[in-house]
Amino acid sequence: MGEEPLHAPKAAFNNIAAWDLLEDLPVAVYTCDKHGCVTSFNKAAVKLWGKTPEANKDKWYINWQIFNIDGTPLNLEETPTARVLKYGKAVKQQEILIKRPNGSISYILSNPKPLFDESGQLTGVVNTLIDITEQKNAEAKQGMLASIIESSEDAIVSKNLDGIITSWNNAAQRLFGYTDEEIIGKHITTLIPEDRYDEEELIISKIRANERIEHFETIRKTKSGEEVQISLTISPIMNKANKVIGASKIIRDIGKQKKAEDRLQQYAERLEILNSIGQVISAELDIQSILQKVTDSTTQLCGAQFGAFFHNLVNEQGESYMLFTLSGAPREAFEKFGMPRNTAVFHPTFSGEGTVRVDDITKDPRYGKNAPHFGKPAGHLPVVSYLAVPVRGKSGEVIGGLFFGHEQPARFTKEHEQLVLAVAAQASVALDNAKLYEDIKQLNEKKDEFIGLASHELKTPVTSLKGYLQIIARNLPADDRNKLLANRALEQVGRLTTLISDLLDVTKIQTGKLPFTYADYDIIKSITDLREILQQTESSHQIILNLPLERLIIHADSQRIEQVIINLVTNAVKYSPKGDKVIITGAVINNKLRISVQDFGIGIQPDQLERVFSRFYRVENLASHMSGLGIGLYICQEIVNRHQGRLWVESTYGEGSTFYFELPLNTPTN
Repeated sequence: MGEEPLHAPKAAFNNIAAWDLLEDLPVAVYTCDKHGCVTSFNKAAVKLWGKTPEANKDKWYINWQIFNIDGTPLNLEETPTARVLKYGKAVKQQEILIKRPNGSISYILSNPKPLFDESGQLTGVVNTLIDITEQKNAEAKQGMLASIIESSEDAIVSKNLDGIITSWNNAAQRLFGYTDEEIIGKHITTLIPEDRYDEEELIISKIRANERIEHFETIRKTKSGEEVQISLTISPIMNKANKVIGASKIIRDIGKQKKAEDRLQQYAERLEILNSIGQVISAELDIQSILQKVTDSTTQLCGAQFGAFFHNLVNEQGESYMLFTLSGAPREAFEKFGMPRNTAVFHPTFSGEGTVRVDDITKDPRYGKNAPHFGKPAGHLPVVSYLAVPVRGKSGEVIGGLFFGHEQPARFTKEHEQLVLAVAAQASVALDNAKLYEDIKQLNEKKDEFIGLASHELKTPVTSLKGYLQIIARNLPADDRNKLLANRALEQVGRLTTLISDLLDVTKIQTGKLPFTYADYDIIKSITDLREILQQTESSHQIILNLPLERLIIHADSQRIEQVIINLVTNAVKYSPKGDKVIITGAVINNKLRISVQDFGIGIQPDQLERVFSRFYRVENLASHMSGLGIGLYICQEIVNRHQGRLWVESTYGEGSTFYFELPLNTPTN
């Protein structure tokens, strides 16, 4: 109002001092005349209006938009002050909602009263406006909080520091079974198992220290006595003085979550087992090892106390099976009772009719029908839960059965049955492969035996043939055409002798009887002398030596090392038909002698480099027009390995190959 003093009609206030008292009140007070124009107001009214009105000119509502408490617009004629001016009667505690031009909103409690002059004529209104915005917001928050608490899926409980329950929501009732009437006022230990009372002492001590507890997993009990797995989050409750007066608990039922976690963990473990089984049995070729792994893993997968694989070997009466592998029990636990017979219980498995899964085999109608035991023999492993799965071969015949037992009933489920069936299917393939491998190994052994025998038997007549040809060649005149033929025949006999020697070496390698005689000798001189001989026999190519030393003593079998070099050089000549030279290089690297034989021939394709050292392997693009058995490099590798050395090849297809071997250098013995 600037310098203009506040004033009030005499009917409203007896003196100026009274109005001065109202001026500093925190509650808005104003007066208006019978036309609604503001005549006086205090500081709180100015703050509420958001501006200072011009007395006797501005209307009491200034520039507000006015609404009912539910947000619907309120006509000015229906506002509390307007009604008092219209009807001359006071309005008590009417709530309205105002919106100022700046967009701010307040909840107002309006208490307008009429003003009369001495003659009783209405002269205006005095109104007290109380801003209840904070109260309303608090009520709204409280209501929203209460709604959230009641609609929460988690149990929310509060208690005081003495452990007495003070609030209880619907989720708590669903979880624990108590209504709020039954539980409020009771001690929190009503929900705690006796063996966990010490947890409450720990919780209260932390709450008193104003500490929050998050995700504390524990067990609580329901009204029916059932134990439930829960997760607790506990927060202190403070009063206005920031003093801890209690605690609020958010209680989450994690039973399903834990079961899901357990199932997920179980699934992961089973997947790991299945993966392990797949890797092992796919790589394993030993029947005993495969079946033991399958028995162990399936026993673990289905949670059986013991498991066994019985081979389907039937006697003339069709009543005998052989125990092959066992898991979870000593072998004697089965063997002392003899093998199972073709009884009603075992017949479906060994005949291939299908899986047998029984919660209690002792109550099965097929059980206990056969003499002499009529059931389980005395001292037999306890079997109540029973699971049996046939294992089939590639052709579909039943090769055996997996049997599982547990002393408690109903331990095996459909899931267990499916898991064992899946492993049995994998096992059947692996067993077929193992059986094929065993057959091949036996054939291979017979083949090696035949090669050794044949090579040995061939050696005598070939030696005799060579002697006869040498006699014939010596006795023929130099110009006799038959002498040339005899010499060529001798060359072929020499090749045949080499092949027979190689075959004998292969046989000796397989039996571990390839002889070695180690001694100190000068390998430089040996290679130099050998080069002279090879140059005579391999005249189509120039054999070039590139040796860095004049003398180098090594401890090795000189004949076997020469055999390696001869084989590498003859191969180099053979596989470089359009080339004209072979280079032999020697070097000492890291206390090792490295010898290389380089040709400039047809080379080897990258995918065949590692296989050239395999027994009887021949490079695919050469096999059709190059002679040989594919055993020379195999023998070379064995010789180098026996010298603790290494043999390898580098090749560029179409340009040539270089074969390397390294031998460790040892101090020669005197």
